[in-house]
Amino acid sequence: MELLAVFLPLLGFVIAGLFGEKLGHKGCQFVTCACVIIAAIVSVALFMDVIMGQDAYVTVLAPWVVSGDFTVSWALRIDQLSVVMMCVINIVSACVHVYSVGYMSHDKHRGRFMSYLGLFTFAMLMLVTADNLLQLFFGWEGVGLASYLLIGFWNQKKSANAAAQKAFVVNRVGDFGLALGMMAIYIVFGSIEFQVIFERASEMAESYFTLFGYEVHAMTAICMLLFVGAIGKSAQLGLHTWLPDAMEGPTPVSALIHAATMVTAGVFLVARMSPLFEYAPDALMVVTIVGACTAFVAATIGMTQFDIKRVIAYSTMSQLGYMFFALGVSAYGAAMFHLVTHAFFKALLFLGAGSVIHAMSDEQDMRKMGGIWKKIPVTYVMMWIGSLALAGIPPFAGYFSKDIVLEAAWADGTNFGHFAYWMGIAAAFMTAFYSWRLIIMTFHGKPRASNSVMSHVHESPAVMILPLVVLACGALFAGKVFYQGFVGSSSHHGDDHAVVAEHDEAHGVHEDVDHSETSEESHETLAYAVNMDHPSLSKEVFWKESIVVLPENDTVEAAHNVPKWVKYTPLAAGVSGIILAYIAYMFVTGLPAFVKSIFRPIHTLFFRKWFFDEIYNALFVRTSLMLGVLFWRKGDQGIIDRYGPDGIARISSKAGSSIGRFQSGFVYQYAFVMVIAVVAILSWFVFKGFDFGIEMPKVGGVE
Repeated sequence: MELLAVFLPLLGFVIAGLFGEKLGHKGCQFVTCACVIIAAIVSVALFMDVIMGQDAYVTVLAPWVVSGDFTVSWALRIDQLSVVMMCVINIVSACVHVYSVGYMSHDKHRGRFMSYLGLFTFAMLMLVTADNLLQLFFGWEGVGLASYLLIGFWNQKKSANAAAQKAFVVNRVGDFGLALGMMAIYIVFGSIEFQVIFERASEMAESYFTLFGYEVHAMTAICMLLFVGAIGKSAQLGLHTWLPDAMEGPTPVSALIHAATMVTAGVFLVARMSPLFEYAPDALMVVTIVGACTAFVAATIGMTQFDIKRVIAYSTMSQLGYMFFALGVSAYGAAMFHLVTHAFFKALLFLGAGSVIHAMSDEQDMRKMGGIWKKIPVTYVMMWIGSLALAGIPPFAGYFSKDIVLEAAWADGTNFGHFAYWMGIAAAFMTAFYSWRLIIMTFHGKPRASNSVMSHVHESPAVMILPLVVLACGALFAGKVFYQGFVGSSSHHGDDHAVVAEHDEAHGVHEDVDHSETSEESHETLAYAVNMDHPSLSKEVFWKESIVVLPENDTVEAAHNVPKWVKYTPLAAGVSGIILAYIAYMFVTGLPAFVKSIFRPIHTLFFRKWFFDEIYNALFVRTSLMLGVLFWRKGDQGIIDRYGPDGIARISSKAGSSIGRFQSGFVYQYAFVMVIAVVAILSWFVFKGFDFGIEMPKVGGVE
């Protein structure tokens, strides 16, 4: 079953890529959509099997690398963590595939686009099902390649090409850290197999190795290097500049790559390597601080942007910050919970924004929108659902996941945990504010677009609306349904008899039934009938061994006992942000300009994205260009070419020109040259004292 879930997207990519011309656009769309939809259905079935009963297992496909004692197999690790990611990837990818049928309907190369989507989906699945670091790295680089192809899909646009190159280069910086971390793991553990690494983690917890002449704590160094890779792929502060620029790609790409899948690869990596991070408290502290700062900085930038996709992109970056500071306080289940709910509502927001752009004749500037909610009511409702989930308003999914993240940060009890909590509260307020700023500027007020654009505003076709509805269901119900399983308290764990009794009572079964004779098989059957949020399904039962948390670091358990004000403050911040957005953009419309004039330096800082691009251009881009030009002109052209191939060619050309002068066609000139040559040859022999062996005749007894 896992083979279908993983390899069907690859099959769609191969068929559409190799036989696209014969199949035609509709054929490519049908094949790729069918493959991913089936993979999504299989992933859900696999999720139910693994979560509800079956233990984790590894499916070995074939030997991969065999070199002496070093062997690596191509294998699929199917455990609780991987099946959760497989469901997210395949479900969101299926929605994006179907949506793309309508969104890309006028593109000449839509068949190639669909094949690229399949390639990306397969690479991401290989990453999350990897059983060793080498296979994970293969998937890691695969999604980087596929994202480059998708971001730069409209390669006739210079901005799209530049964005694709930027994403590729910036991610290579992070990938270098990941590669070093993998090497360090092999040095310390002698293996790159996850099972071996995790089993020896506690044994190697206090090991050290020498790095640049210093004794370094092995676990801390390894985890810091792995986190560098996560920073690049998940657009954390420092290596985040590629994410907003990647909005140059088609909107389905934004939803698939930059909302639900690729950018969460770093979160998955840290969660997968939790057995190592648990023994590296300093690394966890760095993860917490970087995540908290990312959440805050991205939210400040999002408040000032006008491109509808860039606002949502910075929202993605901010929510990734939440996930990372949850990881940093050992709340791995909370981070994964927020990853799942975020995948639904953020993909919904991106695809909803694509529906708006489609209706507005490809316009993305919110300043040129307004007054369109009555013309696209379904899209309007979908954007409301996504925004309510993003702002953390109950009963939407974001309320459950964001709150447990913040509560776990507070429950950590450390200074950096409290720092993350307050930065998260500030980010929650700003997130709600810019979400409703987006809704009001886009849908309400007087139309600011031209009459020609407004006359063409229309609701998207059903093929684009249906994926929005599916994602909206996830944004509505995923939080409530998965709360107990992902982050439920073990203190509320009930026994099987209580579960059976409640199930029977709900279905009218008589009370005097003897449950002591209930078979193990019936318990498993009932587990499927019990809702995922049932108290019997605690986080320990849900995650089993796929996530490791030391007992003293169980902040998710402690989060259920934090003070009430800690629980209610995020909701108050979200509601306050919504109210302020209504005041500023619907009732007192001159307020934003007034605030901007008072706090112009701060607004400029936020609007210019904290000047990260300018700083990087000054420090790295321009320096690299200057060095490149220097090496090119002085080194390559001035020395290598001048005295190497160009110099030799120049000498040969001059010599040929000089010799060519003798080829005049006059016989007397050739004879003259021949005489000169004979004289020269004889003179050379005489000068060298060469004995010609000729005996002169004797004349008069004289030789």
